[in-house]
Amino acid sequence: MKPHDHRIARLITLAAAASRPEPGLGRIALAVTMGLLCHLLFTMAVLCMIAAMFFGMSKGLGELAWPWAGLANIVLILQFPLVHSWLLSRTGSRLLNKLVPGDYGPTLATTTYAMIASIQLLALFILWTPTGIILWQADGWLFWLMCSAYAFSWLLLAKSIFDAGLEVQCGALGWMSLMANIRPIFPDMPETGLFRIIRQPIYIAFALTLWTVPTWTPDQLVLAVAYTSYCLFAPRFKERRFALRYGQRFEVYRKNVPYGFPRLPGWRRHRLEKQDGSR
Repeated sequence: MKPHDHRIARLITLAAAASRPEPGLGRIALAVTMGLLCHLLFTMAVLCMIAAMFFGMSKGLGELAWPWAGLANIVLILQFPLVHSWLLSRTGSRLLNKLVPGDYGPTLATTTYAMIASIQLLALFILWTPTGIILWQADGWLFWLMCSAYAFSWLLLAKSIFDAGLEVQCGALGWMSLMANIRPIFPDMPETGLFRIIRQPIYIAFALTLWTVPTWTPDQLVLAVAYTSYCLFAPRFKERRFALRYGQRFEVYRKNVPYGFPRLPGWRRHRLEKQDGSR
């Protein structure tokens, strides 16, 4: 990454503005409180996800008797994608803007959204009731191979989040903008980094974390199938919003960059040769 990288420059500009806040003790106190809560919840959620899936969802604090435990686990799985997606709708966005009393709700929307998502994930991975069944567990060199693949998947996810706009993804945009008393400025349509290879690297990287764990249980299998389906189909709604927002620019990007699976080397040359041959 070069010093003039717009992703880093954007973060530095936002952090610099937040470090020199305009007067307003109440506003500053609210911004700092929301920021601390947001990043604490975000960190806890990520760590719980990493640990819970590493052990194949075989550990959890849920103690419901079966079959009620199965129904509760299904609800825990569904609540995240359903609420997460609904909050991005017009109705959900209006509610999100009103969750913080006063005039600061819209500014803090990204922070509030990240907090809600973190609480949802914490609920999923902490309240899960394990089946207690181990289907398969890697051992020896295979264990270290799976651990490496698991770590690499999380690194891909972190890189994708950075490429998409770290300040939005982790909720910093809202509270830092409030701290600086400025209107939140969202990143432009992501086209750099992993977004040059595929259009949905965040979803694909998250799907990879689901399938590279060293321990497999019925719990992990259900989670992996459910959330992989979400990762493959939910971005379609996101792309509809991008099409409306960016118009022809997004259409050109969508035409040149595949959805979730990178194209083979030489694909573009083959396509051009095919087009020339058809003339």
